[in-house]
Amino acid sequence: MTNPDWLDRSRAAVWHPCTQMKHHDTGALPLIPIARGRGAWLYDFEDRRYLDAVSSWWVNLFGHANPRINAAVRDQLEQLEQVILAGFTHAPVVELSEWLSALTQGQLGHCFYASDGSSAVEIALKMSFHYWRNHGRPEKNRFVCLSGSYHGETLGTLGVGDVGLYRDAYAPLLRPAATVPSPDARQAAPGETAVDVARHAALQLDAFLAERHAELAAFIVEPLVQGAGGMVMYDPDYLRRARALCDRYGVHLICDEIMVGFGRTGTLFAHEQAGIRPDFLCLSKGLTGGYLPLSVVMTTDEVYDAFYDDAVTRGFLHSHSYTGNPLACRAALATLDIFAEEGVLERNRHFARRFTALLAPLAKHPQVRHFRHCGMIWAADIDTPDPDFRLRFYREALQRELLLRPLGTTVYFMPPYILDEEDAILLAERAAEALDAALA
Repeated sequence: MTNPDWLDRSRAAVWHPCTQMKHHDTGALPLIPIARGRGAWLYDFEDRRYLDAVSSWWVNLFGHANPRINAAVRDQLEQLEQVILAGFTHAPVVELSEWLSALTQGQLGHCFYASDGSSAVEIALKMSFHYWRNHGRPEKNRFVCLSGSYHGETLGTLGVGDVGLYRDAYAPLLRPAATVPSPDARQAAPGETAVDVARHAALQLDAFLAERHAELAAFIVEPLVQGAGGMVMYDPDYLRRARALCDRYGVHLICDEIMVGFGRTGTLFAHEQAGIRPDFLCLSKGLTGGYLPLSVVMTTDEVYDAFYDDAVTRGFLHSHSYTGNPLACRAALATLDIFAEEGVLERNRHFARRFTALLAPLAKHPQVRHFRHCGMIWAADIDTPDPDFRLRFYREALQRELLLRPLGTTVYFMPPYILDEEDAILLAERAAEALDAALA
């Protein structure tokens, strides 16, 4: 079948995510049928190709059809594809839990699994609330988040988010969290640094917690980079201070590393750059190398012990049908093997320096503001009054074999970790061309 055949069938039957479907019919937002993937490239049914410069929504770390992950999933498929995790266990989930715990030096030694990032955040929120309830503090049932934060699109996660595009339509259904100012480094006044901005924001967090800590269960943050809120980047000093403040006021710290975990900010986990550990760590996306849906909440002995009791009602009664799926866990183990054996983080550091240099012409564009970089994430704000800039840039990028999806007027790059020199040059040069064309 051809591209048009698949497009017609898809438009008739599939309700696509994060999309105004009418835009697909009018051509404002082209719908691209994909037949196969290899490395950093996606191919349609007529063999046109697209460089996956956003890692297929930030999940694909080591390329499509990666031989090591393919082999691991294929091997597991012949042994066990799925089993209930309530009352049963299996080797992949045990081995993955042990390995993840070891990556935190055992400080986050208990893993609770789900299927996606929003579910992981929901679990962390419920665990935090239930912890305080089990400790006789049911009044500690509210949450606080950063301004501009995004933690998912289920009702619980929308309640701890602050991106109006996703939240406002459902406001009557939500239990909104309080917000505190973001330590967004772009707010630095002349003569100030990102550390100064972080310290100012931490003082405001201090004042808020001092007043409201008795009712607060947890403070939730995306460490170092606020993703869907516009790739907002900030200094690790904020996390250090937030950790100390949460300890002082008796409030849990939830680190949502759905996007920033697994090397995306330069270290395996983003919070490591602040030298801290959260009370809850939420992981997904890159956990399986972009292969299968899997998420995990990691937490401490102290939290786990608060649920360990004879009374069923004091247990954490939360479940997903595919919790700890063996196929997904094997994909995750293969992903961790690659990190352990192939020098991924060091290779990424070399690539990041090179790609930052390649992006210099784009960074110097007269309509680019706040070009910024953290690990394997690059972003720039585009100074344009065009309300359709996002769609125009997306179309221009596709015409140049690039998959890039701006967040409003923020253009960003989050490529897989296997990009070679030739593809990096192509991406940088054609992205600059697409920007010029979109602004013309």
